[in-house]
Amino acid sequence: MAVVPGWQGRFFEDFTVGDVYKHPLGRTITATDNAWFTNLTLNTAHLHFDANYASQTAFAKPLVNSCFTLSLVTGQSVTDVSQNVFANLGWDEVRLPMPVFEGDTLYAESEVLEMRESASRPETGILKIRTIGYNQHGDIVISFRRTLLVYRRGQGPLATYRPEPKRG
Repeated sequence: MAVVPGWQGRFFEDFTVGDVYKHPLGRTITATDNAWFTNLTLNTAHLHFDANYASQTAFAKPLVNSCFTLSLVTGQSVTDVSQNVFANLGWDEVRLPMPVFEGDTLYAESEVLEMRESASRPETGILKIRTIGYNQHGDIVISFRRTLLVYRRGQGPLATYRPEPKRG
């Protein structure tokens, strides 16, 4: 029996400046997602959890918590960008040009802007990525730049963290 490894994500050496990754998974946001995230983060803005209040605003319905949007779109990028992350170093230039509503489906893509070796951690490299998230109509709802340390191939815990099953 041949063991065929699954996708393990990109390592530092696998990135090229200018590459664009169209992340494979879309995600429809539910009212439950918005309510749970809002409650978990203690965000008390009425606009996220009080439909009556929201109905009296220019949007006329609840807005999805923008921190949820940032988290979701970052998460959508993990399989292509940061599956082998050592650490996130920062999010910069976060922009929210369009509102996100319960029921919207978000998609994401990322572009490699810069890459360099890490001087202090030779087992990693530093990437700068621009990510956009857009809704089912193609409207960009979020954009940001992200800086992260990514392991080089053969470095980090990937090769040793997972035990083999005991077969009888």
